[in-house]
Amino acid sequence: MLSNDDKAQLTRQGISEKTLLKQVERFKTGFPYLKIYDSARQGEGITVLTPDEEDKAIARWDKYLADGGDVCKFVPASGAASRMFKALYSFVESDATKAPEGSDVDKLLRDIHNIAFFNQLDDVLKKNTGKSVDQLLAEGNQKEVIMAIISEDGLNYGNLPKGLLTFHHAGNSTRTPLEEHLVEGAQTARQKDGTVNLHLTVSPAHRQAFTAKLTEAVPVIEKETGVKFKVSMSEQKPSTDTVAVNEDNTLFREDGHLVFRPGGHGALIQNLNDLDSTVVFIKNIDNVVPDSRRESTLRYKKVLAGYLIELHDRATTYINLIDSREYNEAQLNDIAEFLRKSFGFDSPALTNLKGEDLSTYLRVKLNRPMRVCGMVRNEGEPGGGPYITYNSDGSRSLQILESTQIDLSQPENRAMMSKATHFNPVDLVCYLRDNYGHKYDLPEHVDPDTGFISSKSLHGRNLKALELPGLWNGAMSDWNTAFVEVPISTFNPVKTVNDLLRPQHQA
Repeated sequence: MLSNDDKAQLTRQGISEKTLLKQVERFKTGFPYLKIYDSARQGEGITVLTPDEEDKAIARWDKYLADGGDVCKFVPASGAASRMFKALYSFVESDATKAPEGSDVDKLLRDIHNIAFFNQLDDVLKKNTGKSVDQLLAEGNQKEVIMAIISEDGLNYGNLPKGLLTFHHAGNSTRTPLEEHLVEGAQTARQKDGTVNLHLTVSPAHRQAFTAKLTEAVPVIEKETGVKFKVSMSEQKPSTDTVAVNEDNTLFREDGHLVFRPGGHGALIQNLNDLDSTVVFIKNIDNVVPDSRRESTLRYKKVLAGYLIELHDRATTYINLIDSREYNEAQLNDIAEFLRKSFGFDSPALTNLKGEDLSTYLRVKLNRPMRVCGMVRNEGEPGGGPYITYNSDGSRSLQILESTQIDLSQPENRAMMSKATHFNPVDLVCYLRDNYGHKYDLPEHVDPDTGFISSKSLHGRNLKALELPGLWNGAMSDWNTAFVEVPISTFNPVKTVNDLLRPQHQA
């Protein structure tokens, strides 16, 4: 039973009683595994463009921009960087005074001069201890150096968002991921009027720090690139938080109050829905490279965007044909084949329906948000996988799945996973308006039966947490989705601080 205080808390949170009860019921039922038809591979859901087709797509993107098309870069940037420094925390908390030879901490210290934030680290140590990095290391005081990277009275990198860490050298200066996204946007998403739109989702605790960095960085990069940036920020909405429960699925309370937790990055579908933009690039905050390594990234950003516009052109032509009612059966079959070939969409209805019934069905399936997702050949890097899955109506479509969504107890599913050749590097381009320029209501295209339940703790008490369908997983389930192969050179994430020593992150 909900008390009056509970109901008042729900009102403040922007969550209805009905939504709360649905969440509690979900803890009891869990999420069903998705039924898989097969893993997506070249020729089976993943498109591999020829160099000529890539050039054609780039030209189409250039034309879209030249014709006044609008675009925005959407970058989820709320994540804290603490996981980057897991090895550093372990070393600081250990009894060891010297990092084990060959360990991540040992490798970092041996190559510390090549890390882009070296000068900042050197300065803060001189200020705090009166000694340089090299002096402290010569004395064997490794912990003082490591602590200065992560601690609050040092660089405080253990508490900052990843987007505000110094990642790369840039001439005589350095850049954060935020700054690299600004530069990348200037090179791929410059609109006809010379503006570039960038939207960041940030945590409330870090919004002020992002604002300060933007105030410092934007004028510099505008001068370097000759564009004008329009940067906006938003936070995950409290109404997308999910309630926590005890292990017996009763409501978890602290000091008598319900406990809510962020609903995961799937909650950002609401933030995406609020954007007033036709085309949106989506990319993780840490997948950036310095200027000297960006050529491949820029090419394939434009390839994906141009291919998206080409697909939208064809979908628009087909919708107009259906609306004209001047089609024949052969043309309807062509549209059905377009859905199969371009989006991996298939359904018994495409074969069984005829005439007006088929045209009505085709129009519904064409008239959906559209996305083109870059897919990289699997070389051992982590990432969600591209699959062909069954939908509740018996149709099949392309989906990006995490392993938790797949029933690994089934041998056939394990066999499909073993055949998987690609993974998703979170490199998406989305088209968010319909044939008449009206924005789609994106929450209407979410699959509520996707998501997952995890075990957490709060102040020593165990609880169960509910995560909403992932942004590029279930939150985009009912979209027209195309998978396009892109080279591994476009995927350069920074998961640990040592990744910054990889050649891809050295200028």
